[in-house]
Amino acid sequence: MEILRVENLCKQYGKGENKVTALDQVSFKVEKGEFVAIVGASGSGKSTLLHLIGGVDRPTSGKVYIDGKDIYKFKDDELAIFRRRQVGLIYQFYNLIPILNVEENITLPLNLDNRKVEESKLQTLIKTLGLEKRRTHLPNELSGGQQQRTSIGRAMITNPAIILADEPTGNLDSKSSDEIVALLKKSNKDYKQTIIMITHNLEIAKVADRIIKIEDGKLLN
Repeated sequence: MEILRVENLCKQYGKGENKVTALDQVSFKVEKGEFVAIVGASGSGKSTLLHLIGGVDRPTSGKVYIDGKDIYKFKDDELAIFRRRQVGLIYQFYNLIPILNVEENITLPLNLDNRKVEESKLQTLIKTLGLEKRRTHLPNELSGGQQQRTSIGRAMITNPAIILADEPTGNLDSKSSDEIVALLKKSNKDYKQTIIMITHNLEIAKVADRIIKIEDGKLLN
């Protein structure tokens, strides 16, 4: 079952001689429950692509369908709600709220949406993340790996249609990187969570079901 469809996606910045094409006619599909890695060097367009898929930015042209919905037909406020409910975002630098503890950061999307937190689900998730002894700690009391696990929990708590991971191991040492990749693979396998991960590291990308390579704004395969 198709969960994501990207059609002829283009993104340009500037005008005339200063015009830069960050993405050039990108098209691909992702099936529900698939783990896809998008690999490219710095400046290849992979982060731009991820932001457009997640509705963080809008394209110059082209379409993105998530769970059958054309996300660019939404108005900005509607898109913000859709993104909060259906897209889980994991960033390289965690983007945690410094005054909120682990549990509060994880449940933030639900609280912003005035949705009830299922305590049993939260406990299971925190255990899966290996954060049982850190649930009341603030971000500055956590290691980098623990902060990233917290951000993964925040992305997963809403049961999103898709999780987008933007260089999730880029700010971590090799041991923490391995743990984060294993955790993403486990959430994909155990919870059938659809994941799209961008990375410049081919070794990390090999855990995915499929690798898409991007260069100069174009897909190579």
